[in-house]
Amino acid sequence: MKKSEISKFLGQVELFIDLDKNELDLIADLAEVKSHNANDVLFKENAIRQFIYIIYKGEVELYKTTTFGEELRIAYFKTKEFMGEAMILDESIHSTSCRTLTDADIIRISNTDFADFIHTHHASGVKLLTRLSRVISRRMSVSNTKFVNIGQQYVSTETRHEHDLLGDREVGAELYYGVQTLRAIENFPITGVTLNFYPNLIVGLAMVKQAAVRANLDLGIIEPEIAKVIDMACKDVINGKHRKHFVVDMIQGGAGTSTNMNANEVIANIGLEYLGKQKGEYKFCHPNNHVNLSQSTNDAYPTSVKIAIMMSNKKLVKNLLELIVSFRNKGEEFAHVIKMGRTQLQDAVPMTMGQGFEAYAVTLEEEIQRLTENANLFLEVNMGATAIGTGINSDPDYRGKVIGHLRDITGMDIVLARNLVEATQDTGAFVMYSSALKRLAIKLSKISNDLRLLSSGPRTGFGEINLPPMQPGSSIMPGKVNPVIPEVVNQIAFKVIGNDLTVSLGAEAGQLELNVMEPVIVQSIMESIEMLINGMTTFRIRCIDGITANEAHCRRLVENSIGLVTALNPTIGYEASTQLAKEALETNRGVYELVLEKGLLSKEELDEILKPENMIKPKKFIKK
Repeated sequence: MKKSEISKFLGQVELFIDLDKNELDLIADLAEVKSHNANDVLFKENAIRQFIYIIYKGEVELYKTTTFGEELRIAYFKTKEFMGEAMILDESIHSTSCRTLTDADIIRISNTDFADFIHTHHASGVKLLTRLSRVISRRMSVSNTKFVNIGQQYVSTETRHEHDLLGDREVGAELYYGVQTLRAIENFPITGVTLNFYPNLIVGLAMVKQAAVRANLDLGIIEPEIAKVIDMACKDVINGKHRKHFVVDMIQGGAGTSTNMNANEVIANIGLEYLGKQKGEYKFCHPNNHVNLSQSTNDAYPTSVKIAIMMSNKKLVKNLLELIVSFRNKGEEFAHVIKMGRTQLQDAVPMTMGQGFEAYAVTLEEEIQRLTENANLFLEVNMGATAIGTGINSDPDYRGKVIGHLRDITGMDIVLARNLVEATQDTGAFVMYSSALKRLAIKLSKISNDLRLLSSGPRTGFGEINLPPMQPGSSIMPGKVNPVIPEVVNQIAFKVIGNDLTVSLGAEAGQLELNVMEPVIVQSIMESIEMLINGMTTFRIRCIDGITANEAHCRRLVENSIGLVTALNPTIGYEASTQLAKEALETNRGVYELVLEKGLLSKEELDEILKPENMIKPKKFIKK
């Protein structure tokens, strides 16, 4: 690439926009252009910042790797955008990783060359640093939106004029959403948890809009050029672009209308850009007339939600399966460890610790079927119902076509509800699925209670197992370590149980042809899924996988337990067992010790009865 081309291009990049031609030429002398294939890593998290990167052509993403190894997208950048600008100020490390999403040409300038330029050309350096401070300030404000309102991001002095039923408003020129979303931001500052907290919901919305526009194109009721750009816009959103512009609070009045319009406006404005038009020029691509064609919030919103929940359920089940494997592995690891089983917190009969952990695996395994069956209820949707189920303002053939496209786009066996009036007002599937989430949460909480009890002590409690120490447990008691991971799983369960009640109340509050409480139903279910996924991952990695058994201590408890007589009963008889139990209680001695002292069994015979393999299934006994 020629120096003149680089110089001209840099003049369009925000960081260098204040520089004159001579200054841009000097910067161009420092630049090198490198071509990259898709998925090339430009830099990695925690690496020293060495370059500022400017995208000449292509797309890149910034991402972070969580403590559990999961990659989360932080930002998406395209032509004329840049990364690594903080290296101008210091030699700090990258807080994220960066890779190309497509083949890309990247201009990069080393921090050494940049620093020399700033020190040598003072006037130019002042311009750069002034502009840089604005960029960093704005990016920091975006980071802070989760504490305020994400709808306020990238506020600029440039606006565009939009109007709706209630009048005229000015919308930030760089925003992809429009006036109706702006009103929703102002009306519903409720939880601070916005649509973009749940990417699957955004994907579900885009899939519904994509299926609708394809059906409308099949029917010849939308211009092919407009349909094409709407389809492209939906694809962008499905692929993760523009998510920061889905800014409406999850809980809102209006039965989801604000969510639907947020999607309509964002998709329309992306489409306008593909047409070469300005955002807000809706006569060319309109949120209602084109993106929302043949739809109502009352069929598009619940269908989107159902798709989102089905996608989220797959991840939930995947995490549940991984947790089950961890419990099963512990069951095998502890198969030889003999311990006392307990009922009503009293000694019962001997068992193996492996049996206990295998039981946890089995009880959780049962939930896979419950979750899958209940999630499959969401395969029935009311697309084509429009406002109340009558299909007003849609073509008679629209329903069949949009369902066909939804099946193709989602890969799910989606079917049209038998009665669309009923399907538009009914929220029974949400109640059923929420109850399955609650059932899973209750089981996880019960298991957590057990682990806290079994690890209690370490000297004055059960002390049968050791949970991996995660953090100091007290600000005043040295050496104390608490079971913090099971405790947090308990608290997640309490939230899920509460959310299930909210779902039940929301479903019951429906009136006539529509349930306007769907937003709180959706928020409750999505929150429960997210918390359970995160909770189970934490539970598995930070607790279950690291549990160890205090084998010798467990054995001593068995040998000293009164409950041991139950295991001996078939061999020495009920009367002898009763006398042993009574004497052990009165003398505070162990049953094991008394059996040997009285010669009721030899040590070999007694140990044979207490072998782990003899504890795990029924066996034939020969009375003495």
